[in-house]
Amino acid sequence: MTTQPKLRPIDIRPIQHRGQPALLLRDPLALSDQTIIVPQSLGPLLPLLDGTRNEGAIRAALEVRAGLRLPPGALTNLLSQLDRALLLDNERSAKAMGEALHAYRDAPCRPPVLAGQGYPAAPDQLQHLLQAYLDSAPPSSPDPDPGEDIRGLVCPHIDFNRGRTVYAQVWREGAEAVQEAELAVILGTDHMAEDGSLTLTRQSYATPWGTLPTAQLVVEMVARAMDRRGDPLRSPSFQHELHHRTEHSVELAAVWLHFMRKGREIPLVPILCGSFAPLFKNDGHPDVLPHLSAAVEALRKATSRYRTLVIAAGDLAHVGPAFGDSLPLDLLSRARLKASDEELMGIVCTGDAQALFQQVKQQSQRRICGLPPIYLALQLLGQAQGTVTGYAQCPADNRGTSLVSICGIVLR
Repeated sequence: MTTQPKLRPIDIRPIQHRGQPALLLRDPLALSDQTIIVPQSLGPLLPLLDGTRNEGAIRAALEVRAGLRLPPGALTNLLSQLDRALLLDNERSAKAMGEALHAYRDAPCRPPVLAGQGYPAAPDQLQHLLQAYLDSAPPSSPDPDPGEDIRGLVCPHIDFNRGRTVYAQVWREGAEAVQEAELAVILGTDHMAEDGSLTLTRQSYATPWGTLPTAQLVVEMVARAMDRRGDPLRSPSFQHELHHRTEHSVELAAVWLHFMRKGREIPLVPILCGSFAPLFKNDGHPDVLPHLSAAVEALRKATSRYRTLVIAAGDLAHVGPAFGDSLPLDLLSRARLKASDEELMGIVCTGDAQALFQQVKQQSQRRICGLPPIYLALQLLGQAQGTVTGYAQCPADNRGTSLVSICGIVLR
């Protein structure tokens, strides 16, 4: 274990443990199935594990900053637990990551990791469930311009149960386009990347109905456009490829896509989109990231010969105490949230990607995780105009004081 411990990017979730507030630490890449539970009072310790301090400096900083004095051996024991769980950025976790990536690439396909957890693994049960969502969803508002072909969808990536109505409305509206499509590009939120990255994969995504083959030629064209060093496997386009193994955003869209095609295959281009949050500082903008424009241009060229459907799998706001806000949401704040979301959806419906970025940048406190895939979908589609098919505010805690807002939009 390194003398200056550094945490890897991990999930930190507040929980109740034996009647006391605690923090659950887990690895989103699932390099290990171990989780660590620490008292909530030790929360100030975690930012200190940044690779710049040894144990003595960590203990001193914790006492100065938070007034916490750890018993002898307590920090050493916690660091050993973190190391065994592969939550520290060191040689052990790097080796495990390399082995996991090798296994992912060598597998026959990327399996549906949420099958049996987030939705039924049995094809007939899953079909029955999604059909029930379609049958029970209220009709969407009439489309003001139904004559134009649907070229894209904005759909949620929240779990099917909470998002069922919005999922059903947007996929029902896009049913004809889904059936006629010859190629599908799924742009999904990468919850583990904070660098504005785009991450490709050569692996094909499986669903309970079979495998949707990845369009290898399209992937190669995009990878070459993004890569400036001649080796696609070491380029930005594959830097976070292991994220595909556990990230759910592309998977959930792929399941609906396969269902709406009644189990028929369609070539897929699965792309994970990292957060634009770093660009909110110092007048940053996606235009400063050359790999984004290179990828969009290459995608346009590579997909122009096909009838292509572009799917942006992204949720909207994440607000309330569950996401770090100090105040719970009441009826007034819910109404304000809806008004802000309606303004944002209106911008998406104009097809203006630049206005969308500026709007989300001004409202960064709302944590809109769907910005990158929606922005890139608009960039890829060009002159698209949209229609909202559904909207919902989904509970994010047991007390109803935190919410995730979601929407469905068809783009023509």
